[in-house]
Amino acid sequence: MLAEEEIKVKKRVKSDASAPTGTLPRIHVSSRFFLHTLWESFRIAVASLRANKLRTGLTLIGVIVGVAAVIAVVTIIKGLDQTVASTFSSQGATVFTVSKRPQIITSREDFVRFNKRKDVTEDDAEAVFRLCTACWRTGISGNTATIVKRGDQKSEGVRVRGLTLSMFTIEDLNIEAGRQWTETEGATGRNVCVVGSDIVTNLFGGASPESVVGQEVRVEGREFQVVGVAERLGSIFGFSRDNVVMIPFPTYKKMHGAHDSLVLFVQVESDQRMTETQDQVRTIMRNRRGKTFTDEDDGFSLETQDVFIDLYGKATANIYIVTIGVAAISLVVGGIVVMNIMLVSVTERTKEIGIRKAVGASRRDVLTQFLIEAVVLTAIGGALGVAFGFGLAFTLSMVLGFPLLFSIWSAVMGVGVSSAVGIASGLWPAWKAASLDPIEALRAE
Repeated sequence: MLAEEEIKVKKRVKSDASAPTGTLPRIHVSSRFFLHTLWESFRIAVASLRANKLRTGLTLIGVIVGVAAVIAVVTIIKGLDQTVASTFSSQGATVFTVSKRPQIITSREDFVRFNKRKDVTEDDAEAVFRLCTACWRTGISGNTATIVKRGDQKSEGVRVRGLTLSMFTIEDLNIEAGRQWTETEGATGRNVCVVGSDIVTNLFGGASPESVVGQEVRVEGREFQVVGVAERLGSIFGFSRDNVVMIPFPTYKKMHGAHDSLVLFVQVESDQRMTETQDQVRTIMRNRRGKTFTDEDDGFSLETQDVFIDLYGKATANIYIVTIGVAAISLVVGGIVVMNIMLVSVTERTKEIGIRKAVGASRRDVLTQFLIEAVVLTAIGGALGVAFGFGLAFTLSMVLGFPLLFSIWSAVMGVGVSSAVGIASGLWPAWKAASLDPIEALRAE
C-alpha cells in the first residue's frame, strides 16, 4: 500500500511540474503521505516494544534512573531554596552583625586565629550605638548553651540568649502565646524568659503554649518564669532554632558578667544604606581596637545573613554537580543499552527488513522506523523517570518537612534529554538496518 501510494504521489508531483507557469504544486498529498509514514513507523515501533516486554523493561531502567535523579534533585533543591530564603527573610538585607568570630568557621586554624581577637563588649556596643549616625535599630545578644530543667525533666544543648528588647523587632521574633518581657522587667534584670517550642515539647510534655505561660524552668540553677512562647521557626542545616530560651540582657549579664563576647545587631532603614552604615560601624570598631590602614584583620567580624545563603549555595552546587554526573552516567549507560538492543532487533528482523525493501520501502523508511523505535523507547523512559523523580521528591519533602516545588521545565528537560539520547543511540542501528541489501536480507535465517 505504501509503495502504491508513493508511486501515485510521484506521478502527481510530475504532473504538477508540467502545470502552467504561475500555478503552485499541490504538496498537501505529499505531506499527508509523510505523516502517514511516520504514524505507521510509530505503530510498528510500539508493537515491537510490546512484543518484547521484558527486554524493553530492562532497557528502560538506565534511562529512568538518570532522569529520575535529575528531576528529584532539582525539585528538592528548589524546595530547599525557598526554605532557606524564608528562614533568613526575617532579617533580610537590612541587618548585619558585629562579633568576635565569624558565624561560619571552616578550619581549626581559623578558629584559633579568631579566638585571639578581643571580645566584643558592652562598651563597644555603646560606642557603636552612640557614634553611628546611619544605624536605625541596634541590639545586643549574648549566647551560651546549657541544660534547662523543670522538675525531673531536662533539655540538653539549649541555646540561652540574653537579648535587649529591640532584638524582638530586629529579628522579627513573634510570640505565639503570652508576651515579651517589659522594659521594666528587662532593666531590673528580672528572671523572666521567652521559650521556644522545643522547650515546651521537652519539658512540658507537649502541653499547649498557653498553659506553659506562667510556669517556671531552671536555667543554670536559677528559676525563670515563662512569660511567652515564641512561634516555631523550624530547623536549618540540621539544627533546631526552637531549642532556645531568651532572657533579658541585664539578667544574662548578672549571670555571666563580662566574660563572654557579645554579638551586636545593627538594622538600617533600607538596603541602600547598608554599605554606608557598615563603613561607619567598621571605622568605629577599628578605632577602638587601634587598627591602622596597614592592618588586614579588622579584629572583629562584620557579616550579614548572606554568609548562610552563600554556604548553602556552595553546598547545593556540589550536589547539583554530583547528581548531574550520576545522571549523565546513567543516561550514557542507558543509551548504550538502547543501542545494543536496537542492534539485536536489527539482527532478529533482518528478513522483515528485506521484505519491506523488496516491496518498495526506501532506505529512509527503514531508517525512520528504527530511529522512531529508539526515540519512543527512551521517551517512555524519560516520562517514567519524571514520574518517579517527582514521586521521590514528594516522599522526601514529606519526611524532611520542606515545601515541594514542581518545575515544568525540569519535566520537559527530562523527556527531551532522554529523547535526544534515543536519537543518538538509535542512529547507528537505524543506519545499519537501512543499509541492508534486500536480497541478502531475504536470504537470512
